[in-house]
Amino acid sequence: MTTPLTVPDDASDDHEDILYPEAGPFVLLHLASFAAIWTGVTWQAVAICVVLYFLRIFAIGAGYHRYFAHRAYSTSRVFQFILAFLSQTTAQKSTLWWAAKHRHHHQHSDTEQDVHSPRHRGFVYAHLGWIFSTRHRTTDLSKIADFARYPELMLLHKWELTPAVILAAITFLIGGWPGLVVGFVWSTVLVYHGTFSINSLAHVHGRKRYVTGDDSRNNWLLALITMGEGWHNNHHAYQSSVRQGFKWWEVDPTFYILKALSWCGVIWNLKTPPEAVLRNEQRLGSKVIERAAADLAASFPAERIAAALHEALAHAHAPTLADLRDALATAQHKTVDLLAKAHLPSFPTREEVRLRATAMFAKSRSMDDIVERAHRLVLEAVGKRLAAA
Repeated sequence: MTTPLTVPDDASDDHEDILYPEAGPFVLLHLASFAAIWTGVTWQAVAICVVLYFLRIFAIGAGYHRYFAHRAYSTSRVFQFILAFLSQTTAQKSTLWWAAKHRHHHQHSDTEQDVHSPRHRGFVYAHLGWIFSTRHRTTDLSKIADFARYPELMLLHKWELTPAVILAAITFLIGGWPGLVVGFVWSTVLVYHGTFSINSLAHVHGRKRYVTGDDSRNNWLLALITMGEGWHNNHHAYQSSVRQGFKWWEVDPTFYILKALSWCGVIWNLKTPPEAVLRNEQRLGSKVIERAAADLAASFPAERIAAALHEALAHAHAPTLADLRDALATAQHKTVDLLAKAHLPSFPTREEVRLRATAMFAKSRSMDDIVERAHRLVLEAVGKRLAAA
């Protein structure tokens, strides 16, 4: 099966079909798991299943994710190809497709442009539905141009299922039909959902140590299942870190293996978070502050606040509703300043916004910036509604 050519990730698509023809093999692979009823389950096949699960979960974390998507370390061209080949034995499309989509995810995490956000499209779509949406069939090679320049990776990109087919044949040669069904099929299905759970569950359940402007969370159970990928909030706080378990007790087997490979000279230039990040003392970027402030502002019902202000000002003397409307109508660019100086009833104060922020977010040195921006966003939203009333 070949991968379609380059199309930007944010290209619009009027067709929101969830399934396209390539979804068939995905469904059939799940159904094939039940063939074990006829092939039987041998200890050899179970051993193959366990080994392949952890080998390929490692390949996804160390290859697809930490190396190709985030360049968290450096390696040789030979080992780069080995990582790509092992990653593609999971049948999760090509290395270039996977990494390009993941880079797009971080660029737009939990916004409407995110390819798999549970917040906007629901759990099922975030878990696996997005993979079969027509808008995500293609690969935006401009997002992964640093690796698309390698002919061998482009070859794997073109023949994306070849590594998986080769591995399936090897399991059959070693363990017969039980080796194929239990060893290959079962482990592939398990790897699917272990990987997908990071896109879905790790943005819904868990704890947030850092303000990241999205819904990423740390989840110890997912970390165990995925060999360290479950420390997702850590990862979103410092994406290029080769280590995702920032604390000593945050188990990250993928990092341990990569560290051992660095001792052998197979990989090098392992990137780690600065001390300021580890201590949660870093200043946040403007993009994260803006997203966090938008989430905070959205927690205040602008429509209801505007309605309450409308009712209160209808019987007020200073300013009257008519005065405020005239001011807003003649000076739209000064809407926020007018509202801020009016000391209006029912409007949340900065201190109330700060209390809400403390409840919503983890500790951050940029909390004052988030509160100030959120307060202004609420003012803007209410001002627009009052002016239109």
